[in-house]
Amino acid sequence: MTLRPREQSRIAAEAVAVSALAFLAGDAERLERFVALAGIDVGHIREIAGQPEFLAAVMEHLMADETLLVAFAAGEGIRPEEVVRAAHALGAGPWERDFA
Repeated sequence: MTLRPREQSRIAAEAVAVSALAFLAGDAERLERFVALAGIDVGHIREIAGQPEFLAAVMEHLMADETLLVAFAAGEGIRPEEVVRAAHALGAGPWERDFA
C-alpha cells in the first residue's frame, strides 16, 4: 500500500509533534507551562496524545514561543521552518517567521 504525498506529510508532521511533546515533557517547567496554557490536566496527556487536535495544540505552543521553537528544532537537528511546516500540516498556525 502506497501512501499519498499528503498522507506521508501528515504522518511526518505527527512524528514531529510527538517529538515536540517529548521535548516539552523532558523538562518539568516546560511541561507545566504547556498544560497550564492548554488548560489540560497532565494526567490526561497519555489519553489524548495521539489526537490530531492535541498534536496541533502542541505545535501551536511551540510556535507561540520562538525560543522554545528554535530550541526544539536545534535539538531535533531540523530547521525551524520544518517545524512550522509540520505544524501547518496538522492544522496549527498560521504563524510564519523568516529564520534566516
